[in-house]
Parts: sequence; C-alpha cells; structure tokens
Amino acid sequence: MASGLNRMGDNREYEYKADRSAHREEFSKIVDWIPEGSRVLDLGCGEGSLLKLIVERKKALVEGIEISPSGVEVCRSKGLKVRQGRIDEALPWEDDAFDYAVCNVTLQMVMYPEKLLSEMGRVATRQIVSFPNFANLRNRLELIFFGRMPRAMLFGHAWWNTGHIHQLSISDFKELVKKKGLEIKKSAYFGRLAIPGVVSLSPNLLSTIAMFELVNPKKYN
Repeated sequence: MASGLNRMGDNREYEYKADRSAHREEFSKIVDWIPEGSRVLDLGCGEGSLLKLIVERKKALVEGIEISPSGVEVCRSKGLKVRQGRIDEALPWEDDAFDYAVCNVTLQMVMYPEKLLSEMGRVATRQIVSFPNFANLRNRLELIFFGRMPRAMLFGHAWWNTGHIHQLSISDFKELVKKKGLEIKKSAYFGRLAIPGVVSLSPNLLSTIAMFELVNPKKYN
C-alpha cells in the first residue's frame, strides 16, 4: 500500500491525489524479485506507484485491486488496470492467473489476513508479502518502559486511530505461513538496525519491515 492523504488524522481511510506518488524502501527489492515479463497482481495497490515501477523496469503485465475509490481513480489515470474491492475475500480471478501476487505493507490492515494469504496462493504461483514487524527492539522497549501500546510502527498514530488492526511479528507470520501450507523461498529485512550480516542473527528483533517470497509447494514442485 502506498502512502496517501489521511482523513481525520488517522490512517484508516486514504484519499489519493494524482500529483502525489510514493516510493518505499521495499519497492526496489520487490522489483528485483520479479522476472521480466511476469504477470503481476498488486493487492492494496494504493495509487499505483509500485505497479508503475514494475511495468517500467520489468515490462510486466500488471493488474491491481484497491479499496479506496480515489486510489483506483489515480491508478487508472496512470493507465493501470485496477479494480476496486477488498483483498481479504474471494478474489475475482481464476486459479494461477498470475505469476506473482504482491501485498506490500497491507497484510496488517485487513480483517482476514489468513484469507488474503489463501487467495494470493490460489491466484498466483508465487507471493510477495511485506509487513511491519511489531516485535522489533524499539517497540519492545516502548512497551517495557512506558507500559503502552508502541507507536513507533504506527507512524505517529495511536492504537485507536490506526488502520493497523493486526500487529504481528515475523514469528507470527511464519506460523501463519506454515498453517496455510505455504513455504518461504526468499526473505529481506529493512530498518535502521537491519544491517546486512547482522539482522539475520535476529530479524524478529532488529528489523522494522520484513518481506518474504512464498510458494505453494504443491504447485511449485
């Protein structure tokens, strides 16, 4: 999900503008993981910044789905094929319609993340998922010393006006992946403490954003 303009000072509803675009640090790694010419679906595509980057760099065939009407409108103004809808329910695509399904920092904002993962595994051969790791060191220290829900990963918002309704850790995510019968093929970690060669010692403690490429072993093999 790309950043948008928030209503009422929260990040539950996004209003996107045609003259605004976003670039997150995960974008380059996502593009690196996608081979040229792939069929790609972006779930929670915001105003289409990531989709546009994938098209430009990988000549991919892309589609998107976004719940915000303004996000869909901006995407279409950029020439992107995007429909409006929720991403944590049955998706309107056939099995294996895509090579890659991408969900960038949006998993924690849907009501049914387990359904989202299942649908990603159904419509695409491979899945790329990133999310804020709420078990990082800064969050742990804030909870210990201040005794309140950490705000570092909520981008300045509080527990009551954030769209982050499922605050998960890397360990939580891996548990869900295993339960859904998926397999992790690649991983990448981001954040100030995510120093290459060091973060691998304890990514659940040191990273603020985690990203994984998943496959369904039954399909892949």
